[in-house]
Amino acid sequence: MAPRKRIIIVGAGGRDFHNFNVFYRNNPEYEVVAFTAAQIPGVERRRYPPSLAGSLYPDGIPIFPEEKLGDLIKEFHVDEVVLSYSDLTYEAVGRILSEALAAGASFKILSPRETMLSSFRPIIAVTAVRTGAGKSTVSRAVVRELMARGVKPVPVRHPMAYGDLEKMVVQIFREYADLERYGVTIEEREEYEQYIRMGLVVLAGVDYGAVLREAERLGDVILWDGGNNDYPFYKFDYMITVADAMRPGHEIGSFPGEVNTRLADAVIVNKVSQARKEDIERVVNNIRRVNPKAKIALADMEVTVDKPELIEGKRVVVIEDSPSVTHGGLPYGAGYVAAKKYGAAEIIDPKPFAVGIIKKMYEEYPHMKEVLPSTGYTPEQLRDLEETIKRIDADTVVLGTPADITRLIKIDKPVVRVQWELVIREGPTIKEMIDEFLDRVSGRY
Repeated sequence: MAPRKRIIIVGAGGRDFHNFNVFYRNNPEYEVVAFTAAQIPGVERRRYPPSLAGSLYPDGIPIFPEEKLGDLIKEFHVDEVVLSYSDLTYEAVGRILSEALAAGASFKILSPRETMLSSFRPIIAVTAVRTGAGKSTVSRAVVRELMARGVKPVPVRHPMAYGDLEKMVVQIFREYADLERYGVTIEEREEYEQYIRMGLVVLAGVDYGAVLREAERLGDVILWDGGNNDYPFYKFDYMITVADAMRPGHEIGSFPGEVNTRLADAVIVNKVSQARKEDIERVVNNIRRVNPKAKIALADMEVTVDKPELIEGKRVVVIEDSPSVTHGGLPYGAGYVAAKKYGAAEIIDPKPFAVGIIKKMYEEYPHMKEVLPSTGYTPEQLRDLEETIKRIDADTVVLGTPADITRLIKIDKPVVRVQWELVIREGPTIKEMIDEFLDRVSGRY
């Protein structure tokens, strides 16, 4: 019998575990000797537990920082490195590939066909070309339209497996108390709270076969709500991909963002009012070149706030959702747009006041404008965020993150919350996209 091929899965706490579960877990031809972790500060050096790893891995599987990849390949005599995370430039993919080859391993990426699970329920997917493009806004519009038709949607969110993996195999969020019970991070709250406020149940977890079985039980239609720019874990009947007019080129220049562009039934080019006409045209032309069959809509996120009087003429500090303005590459988000729209006298630069992980984020992501990233994956990081806010002499905090972080940290200043909704400016509407989806799956819901 041939020896098992020795594998390292390179990931970031989501796609990596899914790929293992569906392709490698019970596969006697392979031995996964390690995972590596990147992008998420403070969650390396864990272990994928035996209860999830299966009978071939009685001791579980260690997780190491990605910067040790080359050494790990040599130490564990690795045959193949499997890239299993999203929101990368092609340059970053090439760098990981080159490191693997130089250390003596082959390089592999599993395809959607190899990793998508099938369901008897209809599935509509919302994905993006980069994190921060506006998936959540589109997802809200999709579920509202489905609910208006009398169809019960169940959102299934892309994993953010940062906590105790054994306690989050299948997570069901019905109310705010469930967020507390699972001890979720700010990043997770940014995605789950919107559905709870809409009266919907949202699912996530680690084992997406088990998650799928629960979702099939709870609703008529499953919404795959993608994370970063990953492609879906489930075989979809219709897919909407969100492109970003402020970041032209990523629709064909990011991994696996271009995969989503090519797979889409419809592409929504978002934030068009903030972008230059030539950039919008570039995005549209790129989409048409690689996916001429896709319907294309131009859209905006209409930004409003709950207390505009606390912004006008005030000195404000803006907090944005961390993934979008960190590894997502955005200089700012909806909070900054709201501060400008409602007439802030000054947007204070938080950088001189930053401590701990927040200071480190500015060093690692110097592209950020005068905004504060909502980084807080651990209690220590939450304390750093709270202390940074406390040090800033401002009249108002503008929360551009959709998470209510006042439930996690104490903010010693008045808080303004930002909301944003999708507005289609040109092209097919969400109603028309849902018409096409429901026609396609007629009789299955």
